[in-house]
Amino acid sequence: MSFRKILVANRGEIATRVVRTARALGYRTVAVYSDADAQAPHARLADEAVCIGPPPAAQSYLSIPALLDAARRTGADAVHPGYGFLSERADFAAACAEAGLVFIGPPASAIEAMGDKAGAKRRMLAAGVPCAPGYLGSDDDSDERLLAEAERLGYPLLVKAVAGGGGRGMRLVHGTHELAGAIAGARREAESAFGDGRLMLERLIEHGRHIEIQVFADAHGHAVHLGERDCTAQRRRQKVIEEAPSPVVSAAMRERMGADAVAAALAVGYVGAGTVEFIVDAGLTHYFLEMNTRLQVEHPVTECITGFDLVEWQLRVAAGEPLSAWLPNGQADIRFSGHAIEARLYAEDPYDGFKPQTGRILHWQPAHATQAGRAPGAAASSVRIDDGIAEGGSVTPWYDAMVAKLIVHGRDRADAVRRLVAAIEDSPLLGVANNGRFLRDLLQHPDFAAARLTTTRLDEWAAAGAPLLQRPAPDDACWLAAAALAARGDVPTSAPAGLRPASVAWQTIALQCGSDTRRWRVRLAGDLVEFDGGPSVQLLGQEGHRWRLAIDGVTRELVALRHAGGWHLAHQGAGFVFTEPSAAPDQRRQADPGRAHAPVAGVVAQVLVKPGDAVSAGQPLVCVEAMKMEMWLNAQAGGTVRAVHIREREAVSAGALVVELDIDTVSTVI
Repeated sequence: MSFRKILVANRGEIATRVVRTARALGYRTVAVYSDADAQAPHARLADEAVCIGPPPAAQSYLSIPALLDAARRTGADAVHPGYGFLSERADFAAACAEAGLVFIGPPASAIEAMGDKAGAKRRMLAAGVPCAPGYLGSDDDSDERLLAEAERLGYPLLVKAVAGGGGRGMRLVHGTHELAGAIAGARREAESAFGDGRLMLERLIEHGRHIEIQVFADAHGHAVHLGERDCTAQRRRQKVIEEAPSPVVSAAMRERMGADAVAAALAVGYVGAGTVEFIVDAGLTHYFLEMNTRLQVEHPVTECITGFDLVEWQLRVAAGEPLSAWLPNGQADIRFSGHAIEARLYAEDPYDGFKPQTGRILHWQPAHATQAGRAPGAAASSVRIDDGIAEGGSVTPWYDAMVAKLIVHGRDRADAVRRLVAAIEDSPLLGVANNGRFLRDLLQHPDFAAARLTTTRLDEWAAAGAPLLQRPAPDDACWLAAAALAARGDVPTSAPAGLRPASVAWQTIALQCGSDTRRWRVRLAGDLVEFDGGPSVQLLGQEGHRWRLAIDGVTRELVALRHAGGWHLAHQGAGFVFTEPSAAPDQRRQADPGRAHAPVAGVVAQVLVKPGDAVSAGQPLVCVEAMKMEMWLNAQAGGTVRAVHIREREAVSAGALVVELDIDTVSTVI
């Protein structure tokens, strides 16, 4: 089972993270990339890189023949699947074995056993592991059978893909009126993501917490657990913040959950890293959800509190080593230190329904952090950032919206929260709208501090329009800094004195940010910008995009850059864009209800109309999928379809015209 060159069958931050540990251990590495990722960091970091196809994942990262061919061409003798894509596909693990490649993960039989979520629950029930009530499917998987079983179970419930994972193919249903649409959406998404449209039902454990156990097993019949991770902070079943240990789990509860998780792994002959997920009710009773037969996105928090590198463990187990080689006393050798929290940085707009975002990365220079590799232990740097992006690159609509993870390790939970808030503020991403400010504010929310969140709380806040999900506005200092930079122009602070702006007469500066516009009378005197009737701003120095300014005598540092005629500023995890308002009044017309445009860049998942069809106001027309999220485009008014400009599975850009309608003259626009 020895190997020396590892092909990483993935992309983004997990690919770079695996490459770093593999290289630290002396292995050669091969990256794979699609045409969309030709300049991505993971493709440049590995020793070799191979293009495996066009941007759609089905033609690149999900293409088993392309990956096996890349391994053959480069002489790789092992494959690490990362997470997502093919990591939980039994046929991929089997294909690697048949090609003579070491698959750095569990055997195909274990993946198949746990990959079928319904079958896995049957196994767990047989092993005595508690499971939530549900319907596990049968030969009759018709919509009518699912509707009948849902009425038997009661609401709320979850419609889940039998072959699902990562929140895909899952819908929350509150009542009968939502069920048919949820079944159709979950089945469609499951078929697209997993090639398997089978569904199951699970009674929702209300007010629950999502707590998972990290397990590890070797090929010699031994398994241990590395404690729990609390992943309760979720939106739309997607994890946002993860921490270890859980603030609600006692030592006794950890022992019970750990024993159940190890039993689950041993029951299927598991080998390598895996995670057993539980839902915990208000009475702290745990129920088995599923087992992820791979490394988890959130594995760094476990690494921080244990001091172990789980990717290193994966490589050693794949090479045939027993756990006893580094854990001579087994479970007793695993100790926990401090508290770790991970925040997922997503390219999405939390203040506009969490819509995925794309575009060019203007600034990404994380400050004061280690990179993933040999995982930092208790004595290492308290901040770690795992990313798969680089300044000057682009976020595309083809893949997951997560672009980076910020992980901190503190002596206790409060210490870790404080450190993570600072890390988010010190590591802004500019150019692409993201959830940085939302993460910062969530970490400081009283419900997070008191561990009162549930898996549905963020969605409840979104539905209620909670302040946490209202777009932040720049404070007065941001406005003054933007005005001072705009008044100075493009001359850097390091320019020779003769090239710096000289003292000039008073001038008017006007800037717009969002819907707010402000005007000032300012005067330049070298590096000093004076505001008529207000404070002065002195530009003290500049290193790249980081500026030092003194505003009314108080010195501070901020990230700011000029792009496309505007100034981008970062403040407290948020990015703001300041531009000059148009000299002419806003004459933009109301959106034309006869022309339907794509809400985001993505792939057309479904087209429900054709030319000549009559449609009513609010009727769904087209579904666009981007970054694991479906967005429906509805008719704004009743009418007749004149033209459809897209086809299913076709890429579409944000704002592209997709459907044209002839609007009824008596129709009411909604």
